[in-house]
Amino acid sequence: MKHKLYHQLTDRKNHGKKSFTVLIDPDKVDLNKTEQLVALAVDAKVDYFFVGGSLVISNMLDECIRQIKSACNIPVILFPGSPSQVSKYADALLYLSLISGRNPELLIGQHVISAPFVKQSGLEIIPTGYMVIDGGAPTTVSYISNAAPIPADKSEIAMCTAMAGEMLGMRLIYMDAGSGAKRPISESMIEKVSTHIEAPLIIGGGITDPEKAYLNCRAGADIIVVGNAIEKDASLIKELSDAVHSARVKTPFAP
Repeated sequence: MKHKLYHQLTDRKNHGKKSFTVLIDPDKVDLNKTEQLVALAVDAKVDYFFVGGSLVISNMLDECIRQIKSACNIPVILFPGSPSQVSKYADALLYLSLISGRNPELLIGQHVISAPFVKQSGLEIIPTGYMVIDGGAPTTVSYISNAAPIPADKSEIAMCTAMAGEMLGMRLIYMDAGSGAKRPISESMIEKVSTHIEAPLIIGGGITDPEKAYLNCRAGADIIVVGNAIEKDASLIKELSDAVHSARVKTPFAP
């Protein structure tokens, strides 16, 4: 099915099921430890792997994804920092448009250049409105994009940006405070955004403990992404996954 994972994400949202995603940066991955990480993820019932980074200066993208795929059935979704971060071994690609910035290259410019290559990849392409939120520390994506993040206390701006992205056809909205954020996205901003869009809402950046992951889900996040904290302590996977999955919300579609 061409839109298998997208339909899976929307179905989970409609039934109040929250998803936990482990983010792997190919530049930071230790292939000798990947097998252990994947085993922990399988045991913790992790729903997805996101693979990618703002730079990806190594040539380990394909090998990293192949190793994950050979060890488990957890879907691998590319979270690219540039058009060059495409691998035929993944299951899907978040086709990111930086809707929180005003850099035309990251709104549409790089997409024009990458479109033929992406189309030929055979991957499931999921148009995603990407929003960078101020996490209290400079991020690579802000530097590379030359775009200021949305202020952490401007929930109305985030809400309107997400609404605009959805109405422009973005199928997912991804709010990110950035890797190593000192201040994760507030529950009030998540709630403000989630109540005004129908698209699944992804939240990442600065989530370091199960309580924060749980509260984000209760506020309206559909998918929680954690990378930096797990790089430091892989044993957190089980606690974070359990917290996310325990935050199931009652919906009209839920049994």
